[in-house]
Amino acid sequence: MARSLEPLVVGKVIGEVLDMYNPVTEFTVHYGSKQIANGCEIKPSAAVQMPSVQILGSRLASNLYTLVMVDPDAPSPSEPKWREWLHWIVVDIPEGFDATKGNQVVPYMGPQPPTGIHRYVFALFKQRDGLTGRIRGPDGRGNFNTRQFAAENGLGLPVAAVYFNSQKEPGVKKR
Repeated sequence: MARSLEPLVVGKVIGEVLDMYNPVTEFTVHYGSKQIANGCEIKPSAAVQMPSVQILGSRLASNLYTLVMVDPDAPSPSEPKWREWLHWIVVDIPEGFDATKGNQVVPYMGPQPPTGIHRYVFALFKQRDGLTGRIRGPDGRGNFNTRQFAAENGLGLPVAAVYFNSQKEPGVKKR
């Protein structure tokens, strides 16, 4: 059974980052042994390394997926609020496999929240066909828009999403 959308609505992921969608695919995101659940807290130091992202389903299926990771709480003051900071894009992930089996368009960058609590959103889109060679990464990581990216690449609405919260860790005080 696909995840409930309620935590994504309460966390304002649906509305600010994604449109309402029908969750039809399951995927898991792990940083080490910790599985991401909507709204959980992950320290930036625990998310430096690329997470393990597993698309659940049959390895015999021919479905391909695109994974996008963004921080919607980190726009620069000169950018509109609906712009996001891009952390990762992987395309052509086969159903039943880990994201490492896909093609990385934008390399992974861990959370780096400057102040306050930031949401980090993983959105999964089902592809109509392969995107490798037909898609190029954006010019930069700032000023990204997940909805616009999905529309430009014929991805439509997401099929699954999950998010976690992170905030700057206190520095080690030197004596």
